[in-house]
Amino acid sequence: MARGPGSRGQQVREAVSAGGVVYRVRDGRIEIVLVARPVTNLWALPKGTPEAGESIEQTAIREVAEETGLEVEIVEPLVRISYSFQLSEGRVQIDKVVHHYLLRATGGDVNLHDHEYDLVGWYGVPEALRLMTYENERGVVERAGVRLEELVVERGSA
Repeated sequence: MARGPGSRGQQVREAVSAGGVVYRVRDGRIEIVLVARPVTNLWALPKGTPEAGESIEQTAIREVAEETGLEVEIVEPLVRISYSFQLSEGRVQIDKVVHHYLLRATGGDVNLHDHEYDLVGWYGVPEALRLMTYENERGVVERAGVRLEELVVERGSA
């Protein structure tokens, strides 16, 4: 959605995405999913844009399924992050909000991911944090890691 001119005559557009931290507990170890394009050193969380008539929660589940090949269910909302970036040599500013959820993998296979990323894989939280490209997404994973540790203690497994 365009908001008209911003600073320096930029056109400002708003964008929304949803996705999150997909996890499983394997051999007592919490693992999360990252999507990647290693050639460009992009390591990130799965997320995407809502389709017409879709709720943010529906978007998170659909986009994660498409990008990872996994079936997931929402455990709880994690955090909403906001950031801005430039397009068209600085003539367009995108103000983006991303809704992140904690998502439990219930089926599927990372080998069935779509073409958007070259690699989709499971990583322990410390390894994921070392690989991830964006600081704001590392913060999401740090928050998820703390919450997952709490869930493991509460339930014996998440």
